[in-house]
Amino acid sequence: MASHDIFLIYARAANGTIGFKNRLPWHIPADFKRFKAMTMGEAGLGVPMIMGRKTFESLPGLLPGRRHIVLTRHDDWDSEGAEVVHSVDEALTAARSGNDTGEIAVVGGSAIYDVFRPLAARIEVTEVHADYKGDVFMKPLGDEWAEVAREDHEADGDKPAFSFVTYTHTESEG
Repeated sequence: MASHDIFLIYARAANGTIGFKNRLPWHIPADFKRFKAMTMGEAGLGVPMIMGRKTFESLPGLLPGRRHIVLTRHDDWDSEGAEVVHSVDEALTAARSGNDTGEIAVVGGSAIYDVFRPLAARIEVTEVHADYKGDVFMKPLGDEWAEVAREDHEADGDKPAFSFVTYTHTESEG
């Protein structure tokens, strides 16, 4: 079986908020554009996306050109266009199957991120430089993650300042 790098991708406010009422509490078009570019992959093949049920239900619909693998505890849940799985192993097997991109994107929510973080090679974060009311939060990354790239953006009108930051796992390979 071919190896695929797992990466997490999310936006996080300064106070840790990543969602409120099953939505992003901010609107940053550049973040949506980056998300699309990263989940479409360099060759435009579409990177398989693993997500939880609530994240899937928060989407405006199926995102074109990408597989939606939904990890849920609900045995009877089903949705047209989604591949439904019930374990991490099942999710990874599904994501690896027919995947020529070399990558697997984990796109939320917080419980899904917590499960896949130890398996990830990198984390792509849009750090929103403002506090937002939220009901879903992410802790800051620990020392096992090192910042390897940063692109800062100033506030613009009602859009907050933000940074695109790439982190990689710091454990040495052995």
